[in-house]
Amino acid sequence: MRVLIAPDSFKGTYTAVEVARAIAAGVREAGGQPVELPVADGGEGTMSAVASTTGATLHSVQVTNPWGAPVTAEYAITQDGTAVVELAQASGITVQHDGARDAFTADTYGTGQVIVDAIKHGARRILVSAGGSATSDGAEGAIRAIEEAGGLTGVPITVLTDVTTPFERAGEVFGPQKGAHPETVERITARLRDQAAALPRNPLGVARTGAAGGFSGGMWGRYDAELVSGAEYVLDFVDFDHAVAQADVVVVGEGRLDSQTGEGKIIDAILNRVNSVRPGLPVVAVVGSVDEDLGAYRENFADVIVATDAERMRAAGLRIASH
Repeated sequence: MRVLIAPDSFKGTYTAVEVARAIAAGVREAGGQPVELPVADGGEGTMSAVASTTGATLHSVQVTNPWGAPVTAEYAITQDGTAVVELAQASGITVQHDGARDAFTADTYGTGQVIVDAIKHGARRILVSAGGSATSDGAEGAIRAIEEAGGLTGVPITVLTDVTTPFERAGEVFGPQKGAHPETVERITARLRDQAAALPRNPLGVARTGAAGGFSGGMWGRYDAELVSGAEYVLDFVDFDHAVAQADVVVVGEGRLDSQTGEGKIIDAILNRVNSVRPGLPVVAVVGSVDEDLGAYRENFADVIVATDAERMRAAGLRIASH
């Protein structure tokens, strides 16, 4: 049995790579043939998932975190010269920082430094996953870092985002989760509007430009960046359709299977691809937990297995390949 294992990360506990590896161990134990294809929705975990699937080379560089302190960030460069940059590595809300985490002053300068380093290492295209930012600076910091280094020098940039929020609503929608109080949200919004007017292309009202505190909009307005759905782009990038065409069963996974899973997240994107490429192919979900109100969405899966640690994931793989 050829088992395509394409999980997302279990946020905060296991990476997509770790989940795929554990399930694959159980599949092998049962005599099956596992194909590990960890995926992501364009947010945190995208870089490691893409790197493991494509054999990309990992690089690390010391840059600044959102408040100017030093931090080491990793990025990947694939064999075709695509640099996969995870904004959360340098400008994320969970980056190490010993001082105050001011939501207004937090900037993306460090992410700009990562992009610059990738170009220095021969990147011919930049792919930025925009999830998990601590910033609401409209990419002002990143643009400053890039321009100080001489610009993008013709290297195209694509930003992956699973939100459609426009630039001017970035503070209102995402600011509070980054620690911004109502007055701070108003200041962020005013600043974003000023920044929008100063950009070569005005991102106000444009879908997806509000991702990562307006980072996507700043890149769109200054560098004509392409803004795309993270889940769909990642599936194309790892050649998911080719892999599913050869599979006997597909395994998906995430930390929690709930009503939001069917709203554009990676599992829903995979289900749509399977139905398009191989209608009727069984899909099994291995998840950390299941919402009791999952309802009819449960019918999309041949089986739903709850696995909260690596040993249970291995057991899930054994169970799947034994059927």
